[in-house]
Amino acid sequence: MVLQRAIDAQRTLIAHSLTEIRLTQSVQNRETFLVAGFIEEVAASARLEANDRRIRLIVSCEDEGARLDADRQVLASVVVNLLQNAFKFTKAATTVSLRVGANADRVLIEVQDECGGLPGGNVNDLFRPFEQRGADRTGVGLGLAFCRWAVEANDGRIYARSLPDKGCVFTIDLPRLSVSSSTSSASVSA
Repeated sequence: MVLQRAIDAQRTLIAHSLTEIRLTQSVQNRETFLVAGFIEEVAASARLEANDRRIRLIVSCEDEGARLDADRQVLASVVVNLLQNAFKFTKAATTVSLRVGANADRVLIEVQDECGGLPGGNVNDLFRPFEQRGADRTGVGLGLAFCRWAVEANDGRIYARSLPDKGCVFTIDLPRLSVSSSTSSASVSA
């Protein structure tokens, strides 16, 4: 179990490093893809960590047909980072939710945890490099800054809100690919 965690941590570090290099070099591999399939792929690996930490992961996607035109690998790194943070700060025997909502123009990917709420201060400061507020300082404080850079590189925005005495919600807000644009695309990944 300890070896598996070390391997998983190394895999995450490598993925984040490669994604950061791609971002700093402005290398993007944009593609059109279904959000529901993307979320299910990310959730499949996240379930292992959730189970390991005795946390229940609930995944829901209200619009199975929503599509994005974005860098899938970069966005996967963002969602995985948010989920890892949620697992890190959520107490055992509680719940982390990964939800997708969409309207005609936007796709919202939300990660909600049960960490007890964010400590005082401006929640937007969490996205600054080297910002750490919790007692668990096992990271270096770059994860949420990376998330902001990655989401902005995909024409989106990210924000957080605290649910006092309950938890917090991190929201990735991206432009939805319109139906007319998606039907004119040559291929769509599931």
